Amino acid sequence: QVQMTESGGGDVQPGGSLRLSCIVSEEAFNRRALGWFRQRPGRERGGVACLTWTWNIYYLDSVKGRFTISRNNAKRTLYLQINNLSPADTAMYYCAADRGALCSASWLDGGPTFEHWGQGTQVTVSS
Repeated sequence: QVQMTESGGGDVQPGGSLRLSCIVSEEAFNRRALGWFRQRPGRERGGVACLTWTWNIYYLDSVKGRFTISRNNAKRTLYLQINNLSPADTAMYYCAADRGALCSASWLDGGPTFEHWGQGTQVTVSS
């Protein structure tokens, strides 16, 4: 059974940092692109970072320089380091596994090619 389990969300003040983790079952991890997505209040889900199997990395423009996606193959864990958080980053964050090894051209648009999803972890930024 494919499982993707996020953790690491929480309530933080502006300027703070969080590291989100996503433990991925083997079937959904190996030779797949992995991504982080978020759904902000009142908005559709969108991509924030995508990591191909061969370590090409893509970010939503507005998070470049603050978000860092990475993975640990031995632990089958995907990470998202988020720095300098602002209230605009408040969202439910999801990890997901694509059906292939690349980040498709549509990954920013909610990840239509991503076939496995976690349950989400909430990040709330407020003072």
